[in-house]
Amino acid sequence: MYTSLLHVRQAINFERQLIDHLETYIEQETVRLKDIKRFYAKVSDLHSEVYSGPSASMANPLVAFTLIKRLQSEWLNLVYSDEAQENTQALRSGYKEVEEEGFLPKLEDLQGAAKGLMRLQDVYSLQVGALVRGQFQRISNGNPIDIYSPIVSIPLSGDDCFLVGKVAYEQEDYYHSVQWLEESVRLFRGTGGEWSPENEGTLEDALDHLAFSHFKTGNVSSALSLSQELLNHDPMNRRVLKNIEKYERLLVEYPPLLSANTELKRPNTTYLRTRNTYERLCQTQGIQPRHYENPRLFCDYFTNDSPGLLLQPIRREVLSLQPYVVLYHRFISDSEAESIQDIAQTGLRRSVVASGEKQATAEYRISKSAWLKETAHPVIGRLDQRITMLTGLNVHPPYAEYLQVVNYGIGGHYEPHFDHATSASSPLFRLNTGNRVATFMIYLSSVDAGGSTAFIHANFSVPVVENAALFWWNLLRNGQGDGDTLHAGCPVLVGDKWVANKWIHEYGQEFQRRCSPDPEE
Repeated sequence: MYTSLLHVRQAINFERQLIDHLETYIEQETVRLKDIKRFYAKVSDLHSEVYSGPSASMANPLVAFTLIKRLQSEWLNLVYSDEAQENTQALRSGYKEVEEEGFLPKLEDLQGAAKGLMRLQDVYSLQVGALVRGQFQRISNGNPIDIYSPIVSIPLSGDDCFLVGKVAYEQEDYYHSVQWLEESVRLFRGTGGEWSPENEGTLEDALDHLAFSHFKTGNVSSALSLSQELLNHDPMNRRVLKNIEKYERLLVEYPPLLSANTELKRPNTTYLRTRNTYERLCQTQGIQPRHYENPRLFCDYFTNDSPGLLLQPIRREVLSLQPYVVLYHRFISDSEAESIQDIAQTGLRRSVVASGEKQATAEYRISKSAWLKETAHPVIGRLDQRITMLTGLNVHPPYAEYLQVVNYGIGGHYEPHFDHATSASSPLFRLNTGNRVATFMIYLSSVDAGGSTAFIHANFSVPVVENAALFWWNLLRNGQGDGDTLHAGCPVLVGDKWVANKWIHEYGQEFQRRCSPDPEE
């Protein structure tokens, strides 16, 4: 569902304990344990070469996915494998001891990590074959280009690819299942179909799922050839025999329509009309040279005529005039950002979105958030005061909401949306202070790749700038919502994105942002 850098670090610590138990077990065991020793060597190497390195290595989504998969699936399979039967009680009790101590990923965590990989694949046009090799590449003018070069490349196994493909398969998402299961079959074939006790799937499982995925996309000829290969491994499988008969009959009846050249089509989404623009803006990661050719956009040192800023003006960068979007550089210090993250850590909960009169979690927003009152820490009051000095707006409740701290984690995102309410029944109106007139968003961390804020209709994106703050008006001066503020939080490709949102409401700002006599303004 959601994986933060903190979760990854916790998981690494728990796996170290499992490694210690496994090491003790191997030392005590007298029989030859080829597969268990191989697994032990593989995991030990990862901890010494990858997990002890820079945090950027741990923020790699492939590192996170493979770690979650091992803890949720591979360790369990290994501990209860036939090879572990001798002296099994000591090994299993060690596993249960670690399991009872705290965080071990659940199945939904593993499925969420797989969905996150597919989301990154789509938004950043990543090649599945490159991801399997541990690389982040997309095709440009027929050539592969690196969009991020990881410190350490983590290749995926046939079983890793099988799990991602199976998650897509179970959602009837055959666009993704075909691509990932093809890689799974290729990798399983490369090992000669040899099975490892920690694996969840086999070559036969991958062939079975891939054949049906091809059938569902209309590629019956590929479904037939894969089913025939599967039958070689399992000659008595009556279901596969029936499928082969069906595929052969279909190819005779409709030969031109069921060829191997069937083009895969992506599944529809809630933001289908803006998908191409959204993904293009995410892929630019804030690089839009022509955007800065506008002579009306500028940078300056800004005081807003506030006495508190006269001796230390803030660097202002005007990014857009319609909608009006401004980036304030170095708005917050490193220590202030760390303090806010620390305070919010214990209160983080899965983020929700407005759904009619209620609020609910949604797949189009994957993050965790916490709300901080001014009394939580002196730094909150200082930030409120600074926001008021820059904007002139009243940011004290109920004229503004409490500070919302959001952690997008690895692969976290928020698809195109408005910050202001678009329905009269929205829970935003419970404060009885009108709609959200403005947004003040503070970047509390940096990321290695991805995570930009994309303004869809305004056609530009803003990269994550650590310690900076982004400000924009959500409403026009006539009180209507500004359609040009439709924006999105692009998926975090590599890193751990933290932001703090201050949403300011209409009431209380009457003299700071006056209505216009022009009803159209």
